[in-house]
Amino acid sequence: MKNKENLRSTIPMRTAKIGYIVLSAILCVLGIAVIAFPLRAAEAFSMWCGITFIAFGCIKMIGFFSKDLYRLAFQFDLEFGILMAILGIFILFHPQHSVRFICTALGVLVLTDSLFKIRITLEAKRFGIGTWWATLLLAAVSGVFGVILLFSPTEGVRVLMIFLGVTITAEGALNMCTALTMVKIIRHQLQDEKERHR
Repeated sequence: MKNKENLRSTIPMRTAKIGYIVLSAILCVLGIAVIAFPLRAAEAFSMWCGITFIAFGCIKMIGFFSKDLYRLAFQFDLEFGILMAILGIFILFHPQHSVRFICTALGVLVLTDSLFKIRITLEAKRFGIGTWWATLLLAAVSGVFGVILLFSPTEGVRVLMIFLGVTITAEGALNMCTALTMVKIIRHQLQDEKERHR
């Protein structure tokens, strides 16, 4: 019989997984709203995007320390969560910066996340997770939109906001798929050897 003292709490894992799913859905809704109302969204973008990115950055950091069974989805999320939170703070408190600058920064962020997710899917395939291809496909799509957003030559606010909306929606879908397919939570997961000897 397993010693209950050596079992890991599932609360951080559940918090990270649920937070990932909820905030991914919010990103998708935010992206769709930006696509539908690009000029109106440009006025309120800094506040909503900044808050969402700060929250997502915090959830990513929680995910990193949660140590779910597979340990695939959150393995790069400490550094990426910090970066996302810092970018969110910058966007929130510096709304005067141009949409072009914000789009460039988000393009880099999304492209980087997509590359990390592609690496995760290759590990997931070796790990035997059958749905690895879905995350790989979404990572590729998100990465393409990140590149388009990063190198978009247009200076028109409306077109930039539409590109931005599509990219945010793709990023939200990618993170939701990652949380749903690659985060495994079990009730009786034992602590690691290092954790037991602290």
